[in-house]
Amino acid sequence: MQPTEPAQPQSQQMKSLSFSSQMSREDEEMARSALSAFRAKEDEIEKRKMEVRERVKAQLGRVEEETRRLANIREELENMADPMRKEVSLVRKKIDSVNKELKPLGATVQKKEREYKEALDTFNEKNREKVQLITKLMELVGESEKLRLKKLEELS
Repeated sequence: MQPTEPAQPQSQQMKSLSFSSQMSREDEEMARSALSAFRAKEDEIEKRKMEVRERVKAQLGRVEEETRRLANIREELENMADPMRKEVSLVRKKIDSVNKELKPLGATVQKKEREYKEALDTFNEKNREKVQLITKLMELVGESEKLRLKKLEELS
């Protein structure tokens, strides 16, 4: 019976070590899954940002084109005088309507960027909290092992 007693502390040590490695593997898996979910969401947000930017660029291109057309019309108007006034006012109305469409798109871009920053800040905060909790867990496991070893030594 005496030879089996020293084997028990080793087996308990092995169990606690495997428990620690299992916990760290689980933590790593959780961290990986959280990170992959975060990256997927980040990619989705980035994709949406790019889509909105492309739409805004397209709108800006149209606005610039309309502005050039308006400049040409103004030149013709100066050359021809009053008969073109109606067409110029139509073009101006079109430019105004395009500008009205651009305003909400710009607000949407800013809102999405704000949401992205908030999500990133929240993720970083939770990640720091997780690291602190893992550190605390490792300390507690270490203390528990020390106490077990001390009790075993007292018993033997």
